[in-house]
Amino acid sequence: MRLTPRQLEDVVAVADHGSVALAAERVNVSSPSIPAAIGQLKATFGVQLFVRRHAQGLSLTEGGRQFVGTARDGLATASRLTDSAAAITGRVAGPLTVGCLLTFAQVLLPQMRYGFPDRYPEADFRSHAGHQAALFKALRAARLDVALTCDLDIPSDLDFVPLVPLADRASVIPADLAPHTMILLNLPFSADCFLSFFIKEGLRPVIAGRTRDMGVMRAMVANGFGYSIANIRLGSDRAPDGKLLIVVPLVGEVRPLQIGLLLPRSAGRRRTVAAFVDHCQTEVTDAALPGLYGTAP
Repeated sequence: MRLTPRQLEDVVAVADHGSVALAAERVNVSSPSIPAAIGQLKATFGVQLFVRRHAQGLSLTEGGRQFVGTARDGLATASRLTDSAAAITGRVAGPLTVGCLLTFAQVLLPQMRYGFPDRYPEADFRSHAGHQAALFKALRAARLDVALTCDLDIPSDLDFVPLVPLADRASVIPADLAPHTMILLNLPFSADCFLSFFIKEGLRPVIAGRTRDMGVMRAMVANGFGYSIANIRLGSDRAPDGKLLIVVPLVGEVRPLQIGLLLPRSAGRRRTVAAFVDHCQTEVTDAALPGLYGTAP
């Protein structure tokens, strides 16, 4: 049997996520194809790669760990060959895995997912949404090439390329909100940022609920459970259940966040990644994506 890069990607994805369903989402294939690829590799090389643990999903065997380590090296070599060929021919081609902050995903990912492949059809564009800490981890592990996010606690080993500033319009201050109940968008780094607005003023918000889902947060606010703070205004001021939201920008001792691209620090960037950076600098504007900005209604 001829070994294919797709089979190696499938195995590495399962090793990273411990789940066939999550691995299939990452590599953009149907779930049944991944067990088939694992089975073919086992039959060819005689190595049991995974064992199933009910509480932990799929775990690597000792032989599986060695195999996956070699598979990662093979995929890295294949990626370098693709980059070398692209540099010689001037083509933008090969895999590009883009992460996106959960709160931005509804606004940014659809446009990027269609706009970039339309412009560069030979690029294999893949996208995944996650919270800030997950994006940091995935970039460091080379599971992501680049991430669309904002400048929240960017570590020194990653590079941030600013695109456009988020909304910064005067309307309310933290002291106006503190007496009222708050629905906290409880994502790593984001939650700390939102709470810091109150802490700087010596205030303590009244937290009535916490959620990691922006849609749930918007629905709770629209149904009168309290206010919330978000780092982006979506294109619609309707909650998922259709009820109206009132969007009021927060000012005072509040640092305006900036949206941008987060990349691993390195001497050079793959041609596909550089093309994506240029694409975002052209496409991520208020005119193209009005949900990035907003004024109080």
